Amino acid sequence: MSRAISVRGLAKRFGSLEALRGVDLEIEPGEFFALLGPNGAGKTTLISILAGLVRASAGQAEVMGHDVVHDYRAARRNLGVVPQELVFDPFFTVRETLQFQSGYFGIKRNDDWIDALLHHLNLTDKAETNMRRLSGGMKRRVLVAQALVHKPPVIVLDEPTAGVDVELRQTLWQFIRDLNRQGHTILLTTHYLEEAEELCERVAMLKEGRIVALDRTANLLRADSQRRVELRLNPRRLPEALQPRLLGEKDGAFLLSLHDFGELEGMLAEIRQAGVQIDGFCVRQPDLEEVFLQTMHGAAR
Repeated sequence: MSRAISVRGLAKRFGSLEALRGVDLEIEPGEFFALLGPNGAGKTTLISILAGLVRASAGQAEVMGHDVVHDYRAARRNLGVVPQELVFDPFFTVRETLQFQSGYFGIKRNDDWIDALLHHLNLTDKAETNMRRLSGGMKRRVLVAQALVHKPPVIVLDEPTAGVDVELRQTLWQFIRDLNRQGHTILLTTHYLEEAEELCERVAMLKEGRIVALDRTANLLRADSQRRVELRLNPRRLPEALQPRLLGEKDGAFLLSLHDFGELEGMLAEIRQAGVQIDGFCVRQPDLEEVFLQTMHGAAR
């Protein structure tokens, strides 16, 4: 069976800027995969190459075994992309937009599937509304429907929940989970790393056009096995004896390293001896955001 996405030695240069520098990546059919990285890392460039919007400077990219350059029609039929930008035609209704999108792929009599998309994305009551009259969140729902109207086996979501409300996020992720359970491959880019941690089986991290981490989400979290103690102190002063344990500060709390739960008693004793009151206390396991930040800071240029 062909891989859902296969990228080998992919490079892209815009003048003197190297957006991608020899990226190798393989995503299996049915995976829920996260592609993470800071702004400018090359995520959107990679997606644009897969979608045929940008031509690679070197290397090869395939979607479901179809080369995106030499067999571009088949590659695009197998791919649905939800772009980060809100791009829409202001002269058509929601239903007309989806009917036209169906026509681009040569699909006739697609009304049953369009109705299903409208239902699952809570757009049924907006079906006859002109696109320019929709809110930003509603427009983003239509973009999702457009990407799915031809039932592609591979779905790319480029920052799909950026700037949208909680209700849309919950609705969208429930629908996408259902599609993934039905066998669709999902490639997600997001700055909401808690979404990637919850949803995605594997994660790749891009920095300056190179993949600097690629593994199962659970393995990335396990590799950073160090526990953290989060302390809110009054006055906000960390005793000198605990300074070597300080990992940083977050939202006004001190984050201290903890190798063993038996160390807690000694740490609390140091705080009491220093005459400092504990206003808040919890032990935290590392999350994907912390792993991401450590990877970005530690990856060499």
